[in-house]
Amino acid sequence: METQNQIDYQRIARAIEFLRLNHKLQPSLEQAAEHVSLSPFHFQRMFKDWAGVTPKQFLQYLSVEYAKSILKEKQASLFDAAFETGLSGTGRLHDLFIKVEGMTPGEYKNGGEQLNINYSFAESPFGTVLVASTAKGICYMAFADEAQEDAFAHLQKAFPNARYNLFLDRIQQNALFIFTQDWSKLDEVKLHLKGTPFQLKVWETLLTVPIGGLVTYGSLAGKLQNPNASRAVGSAVGDNPVAFLIPCHRVIRSTGEIGQYHWGSGRKNAIIGWEASRAFGAI
Repeated sequence: METQNQIDYQRIARAIEFLRLNHKLQPSLEQAAEHVSLSPFHFQRMFKDWAGVTPKQFLQYLSVEYAKSILKEKQASLFDAAFETGLSGTGRLHDLFIKVEGMTPGEYKNGGEQLNINYSFAESPFGTVLVASTAKGICYMAFADEAQEDAFAHLQKAFPNARYNLFLDRIQQNALFIFTQDWSKLDEVKLHLKGTPFQLKVWETLLTVPIGGLVTYGSLAGKLQNPNASRAVGSAVGDNPVAFLIPCHRVIRSTGEIGQYHWGSGRKNAIIGWEASRAFGAI
């Protein structure tokens, strides 16, 4: 059975997609509300509660022009802030709380038979997530749009011989504070990931793209001092095993278009706009 959080997010996602597809027609509040079967009053209130800004303001964060301005005018200073101070205009960047540790060959040989993995389901602003952890850190996070058994089956494919416990541990709880952006509750988040040295380096570099920031595959390759590796970088971004915590959603096309996303382009639009509203909007 769907929770109210899931129902509300699905309405928000449908509204965002409607606004994005029809932005040239400048749909009214009434038209957007009708599309998701809500009164204008309730739709405006729900959207403002979720995004912190009005639907019209939110839409500007999804425009190609806005994305290009971030890439051209703000990206250097945002990267500098992430590397040098960990500060942005809205406060401490959540990414700098996150530390990546690669698994040893022994930890994931034979399908992870040496691993004990706790996992649980939780609600986020973007739908249900499945989060899993070892004793060393988060090893997996994915949006779970399907039944819980199916979502768990995807986790098992990554570590087919691991031992699993349905248990919400402190490591998972700490990571989930990311969605609240309440830094007072957030300790360091550790990720315990299976990946090649190149993949780990790409994922670590993604953590330097702060909230409200965007990066292209080419510029990400440049940050890795390997400007000809855009295709390999793209593959590593697509293989990211930890949704949202490693912000692969902040990688867009050089044209300013949002592009595809492992967990759906509609969700990618929602996340980018939600983060931009917190970094630059009037909350």
